[in-house]
Amino acid sequence: MNITARNWIADLPNDRLIAEFSVWSADLVRLADDLARVEPHVDILHIDVADGHFAPAMLFFPDLVAGVRKVSRRPIHVHLMVSDDILLSQIEQFADAGSDLISLHVENERVADAALDLLERRGIAAGMVLRVETPVERIRRYAARLQFITLLGTAIGVKGQGLDERAGARLQEAKGIIAACGAEHRIVLAADGGIRENTVPILRGAGAQTVVLGSLAFNAPSLEERMAWLHSL
Repeated sequence: MNITARNWIADLPNDRLIAEFSVWSADLVRLADDLARVEPHVDILHIDVADGHFAPAMLFFPDLVAGVRKVSRRPIHVHLMVSDDILLSQIEQFADAGSDLISLHVENERVADAALDLLERRGIAAGMVLRVETPVERIRRYAARLQFITLLGTAIGVKGQGLDERAGARLQEAKGIIAACGAEHRIVLAADGGIRENTVPILRGAGAQTVVLGSLAFNAPSLEERMAWLHSL
């Protein structure tokens, strides 16, 4: 059952970094156990979906989201990295599976308005993601319809890359666009890709309200200590 879209966004913490954990970095063989381990520490579960065309990887599928929904009460954020011709059907499938937030790409602009209309009809929070090479200004025309804006700091769909040197400036530009929407409409600004101990403070300082944590969370020697550090930023 989906959490009411705008209510849970409003309830996210304002006074610390929101903890968004990428399921891609969990132990996929023992996924339920790994999700139970991180449940006390995570604010949002982030699930990447890629079709092998829009992004080189192939991940994940609606039945996985439905399974995650059964074992976690945390909001589920599905990041769709799929081509225009399947975007609307993918939204329907992942909505049915229990997603609370679905982000499409601003590069899906040919079908973006129809996708946002569909998310509104389904009562699911809407997000948009920008590839690292895409001008941030392109998000402006959609911002008033969004609850999440995510900026990628590395090439799409590939693990283990370093953070692009433009990431901080891009977050600051997006922060200005969000401010223009007015304080009464909360939009969470997220950074995804290149998330390391040395980059999180940079991204936080540039305006990120959440960073998508992969191995930094799931492989932490002490998750309690890692989260205390995160919340201190």
